[in-house]
Amino acid sequence: MRQERSQDPEPTLLHILQPDEELHVQARAIDAIVAGTNRRLVVTNDGRVGLDVPYQELRRIQFDIERARPATFVIVPEHPANPPEVLAIPVSEYENAARVLAVIGRHIAGDPEGRG
Repeated sequence: MRQERSQDPEPTLLHILQPDEELHVQARAIDAIVAGTNRRLVVTNDGRVGLDVPYQELRRIQFDIERARPATFVIVPEHPANPPEVLAIPVSEYENAARVLAVIGRHIAGDPEGRG
């Protein structure tokens, strides 16, 4: 199994993880946490859940890097009732953000275990 396993969950994630849910990866944005579990993608802002969707309900993911600015991580859910999240990712979190992108990509591609 190639799935990533994350460090200890951020405190803001502890209250939303189900007892049988596995946190695979997390990254800190400037004002939020983005996390991928074995079932869903979650974004928390100041302890509140800003986005909580199963991977199959994601429409688009975008990650842009510009010189001298934090990266922009855009998450667009399929359903309009869930507004897009636009996160600013500091350079120190690029590796964790890349892991989040890989987990999302594997789920969207239908290969959550990363076997193919």
